[in-house]
Amino acid sequence: MATYIKIKQVKSTIARAEKFEKILIGLGLRKTGKVSILKDTPEIRGMIRKVSHLVEIEPCETEME
Repeated sequence: MATYIKIKQVKSTIARAEKFEKILIGLGLRKTGKVSILKDTPEIRGMIRKVSHLVEIEPCETEME
């Protein structure tokens, strides 16, 4: 069974570089307070690392449908 992580956007992209907004859209986040559940892969971890100041992450047991 694959592991998943829950990503929540806690800060806005206003007054931030455009690349941060594009990374958040790639993670499935567009507004503050939104949550996305994704597979825990190296690619996703790299994206999270770049926007770590805008999001919170926590492990998730199952995939949200």
